[in-house]
Amino acid sequence: MPLLLQIQQLRTPRIGPLDLGLGAGELAQVAGPSGAGKSLLLRAIADLDRNEGLIRLEGQPRQAWTGAGWRRQVGYLPADPAWWADTVGEHLRTGDERWLETLGFGKDVRDWTVDRLSSGERQRLALVRVLQNRPRALLLDEPTANLDPDNTRIMEGLIRDYLRESNAAALWVSHDADQRKRLGGRLFLMENGRLTESNP
Repeated sequence: MPLLLQIQQLRTPRIGPLDLGLGAGELAQVAGPSGAGKSLLLRAIADLDRNEGLIRLEGQPRQAWTGAGWRRQVGYLPADPAWWADTVGEHLRTGDERWLETLGFGKDVRDWTVDRLSSGERQRLALVRVLQNRPRALLLDEPTANLDPDNTRIMEGLIRDYLRESNAAALWVSHDADQRKRLGGRLFLMENGRLTESNP
């Protein structure tokens, strides 16, 4: 089966070169010490930082998209999502209420001001913002780091459901060993900017 996301000889001034491939429906994880380059890896794949190498999505090279078009197809969720307008609704499209409800929000959440959101609420709503683009691949940088156990499992389940329903792939950075066991799949270890696959 062809790879959905194929990365070859990716490098930046601080990471690589590295190769990685993800199949449709696959969730792979990245672990490693702080400063190893995990976030830099996701940012490079999303083409947010200067990088070299070949990245293909469903066989098409990254250069076939505009920058914004690529980031809609390859959705990046940083550990600290940015918010640029005053209200939640200004960041979200209409529709897709199911995701908001699954994550515990009522219809009035669109009227909330961003400055009233907790860090966990920001993470959950930022996931909806990313999913609304219907990305083919997700780049998740500790997306549940600020959540309590119940909300962590709800968010894990929502992401799993999205991957299955959309036949999409995800690369998930996590420091939580228990979470890594729950999520399963391939595990990659990052250290000093290099990526190696961990044996089960």
